Amino acid sequence: MPKLTSQPQLKTFQHALSAELDQFDREYHDVLRSDVFLVDQVVKYLVRNKGKRIRPLLIFLVAKLFGGVTPRSIKAAIVVELLHNATLVHDDIVDEAPFRRGFPTINQVWRNKVSVLVGDYILAKSLTGMLDLRDLGIFEVLSNTAKRMSRGELLQIAKARKLDITEEVYLDMISDKTAALISACCELGTLTTEPLNGDRYLMKAFGEKLGVAFQIRDDVLDFIGIERLIGKQVGRDMREQKITLPLIYAFQHADKSESQRVLHRIKKGVNHKEIHSVVDFVKHYGGIEYSENLAKQYADEALNLLSRIPPSDSRELLVDFTKFVVQREK
Repeated sequence: MPKLTSQPQLKTFQHALSAELDQFDREYHDVLRSDVFLVDQVVKYLVRNKGKRIRPLLIFLVAKLFGGVTPRSIKAAIVVELLHNATLVHDDIVDEAPFRRGFPTINQVWRNKVSVLVGDYILAKSLTGMLDLRDLGIFEVLSNTAKRMSRGELLQIAKARKLDITEEVYLDMISDKTAALISACCELGTLTTEPLNGDRYLMKAFGEKLGVAFQIRDDVLDFIGIERLIGKQVGRDMREQKITLPLIYAFQHADKSESQRVLHRIKKGVNHKEIHSVVDFVKHYGGIEYSENLAKQYADEALNLLSRIPPSDSRELLVDFTKFVVQREK
């Protein structure tokens, strides 16, 4: 099985799939167009500040593994990205987040009323995109994914009120909140090829492992990242009273009274200086190291599943993508 030694860059995958991504971008822009000036204005801002396009990339990488990217693969990637971005818009409203990807959020620029309606508009576009694919199998995958994502968000909100989250609950939450959509992308990559010759359930399981590794790494970056690099405020999760794995582990291994003091500080709201104090606390009790190791463990499990597929250039690209997920710096 390949080992996680090299450090692949996102641009490697973007270059390998440049034609597919260009086609995706063109069709994605077309789908979001409306006859309402305000909506077009907000959508143009959203598209200009596009993210890494991790999820479309995954669909294309898996499709290439089983025959090649088709027009249906492009359409499925658009639906997924619409669903993902609608979720982000609504998340930013709930979290009162000032920045996303290094730019002011939509709710920061246009306020909540417009943001809610634009999020709903994008979600509606995602639903009509599902119907346009005219495939009950794909519709089932995406509708179940949307249900899981909602459950993960609600669980996070419920636990944020009490800040009593355990590692088991955390893993359950991120499986629904993040891994569900990444798993769906891998399954959709097999369902949109012609002919259908991929193992959808193997790739679904691969995506689930990869998605958990992705979110753990994201949560680690909230403690160790450089704001300029990761495009969000360091300590944003703490500001929003989200307890993630590095903190959970530190709480488990610190003295109870010290853990209570840190938890009380987070409940009251942390300033810039206090965030660095909490980061030091997490590092001291091994929360960063433990979380990084667990992310690599999930990535290794994903690679074990991938090793069941015959070797090919496409498989090696997906192997490198798995390495990228747990080694990325932003």
